Amino acid sequence: MSDDRYQQRAQRQKEQVDARIEAAQEERGILIVFTGNGKGKTTAAFGTVTRAVGHGKKVGVIQFIKGQWPNGERNLLEPHGVEFQVMATGFTWETQNRETDTEACLAVWQHAKRMLADASLDMVILDEITYMVAYDYLPLDEVMDALQQRPASQTVIVTGRGCHRDILEIADTVSELRPVKHAFDAGVKAQIGIDY
Repeated sequence: MSDDRYQQRAQRQKEQVDARIEAAQEERGILIVFTGNGKGKTTAAFGTVTRAVGHGKKVGVIQFIKGQWPNGERNLLEPHGVEFQVMATGFTWETQNRETDTEACLAVWQHAKRMLADASLDMVILDEITYMVAYDYLPLDEVMDALQQRPASQTVIVTGRGCHRDILEIADTVSELRPVKHAFDAGVKAQIGIDY
């Protein structure tokens, strides 16, 4: 491609990007969903949390399902004022007790509802909440109400496989991670600092 053609093409692209930037002037919190069967949903959410905290934003984190194993994100972010509320029961196939899992879920959900009503929080992470809805530990309508009634400036990130279509419908941004290859499938053990 000649230098002239390259410059003309780049100029057209710049004009298109500039026009999209000019058209996007609304300022409000958004609902982001990271879903799909691929690895990286929670990692993507915490990358966004780190960015927000780096810009002086106030963030709250709710973690459903997670167990009591070491949490590198919490180790880093809690000293920077990020509140964590963790269900801390571990995976449902480990606990094998629907009643205690439901109780633990509902207890941490109370913290989630508080955070989702707190206008001082710029961002709330609902990590692995999709499972709580899918397993009927949380009523979908209650989750939808909390998401839709949150302060207008608050951004929420939902993570987990199989996100309910109603949540996907109200979301502003949805990214679906799909598995291509995973070290665990080749027998590589989950590693602290990499996988958790």
